[in-house]
Amino acid sequence: MTTQEVANAFNDLAQTGQWDKIVETLYHEDCESVEPPHAQGLVSVKGLQAIIEKGIQFNQMIEAVHGGYSSQPVVGGNHFSLAMGMDVTFKGQGRTQMDEICVYEVKDGKIVKEQFFY
Repeated sequence: MTTQEVANAFNDLAQTGQWDKIVETLYHEDCESVEPPHAQGLVSVKGLQAIIEKGIQFNQMIEAVHGGYSSQPVVGGNHFSLAMGMDVTFKGQGRTQMDEICVYEVKDGKIVKEQFFY
């Protein structure tokens, strides 16, 4: 798949909340996930299984989801980016709005890196 095709597939799945399927079908086995240094409770990881486990850990931190969004992707070369946000209640922390820019790098038809800015 081209970067545009990966971005389109990502968007189609994101719009229907299929986050697990995004990781399972679009991510490379040797992918990397990069969090900003100030991230609370999440760390940067390498490898598909580590990213899957990171997603499970994040979901376990959430008490309730009140809403969320994912913008249309913007493609540039072998990268695409989008704005993403969620309205969630974290266990023991209360309700919060999260907004971020997500950048994805594609190589050989798979996502090899994700990086979050918030």
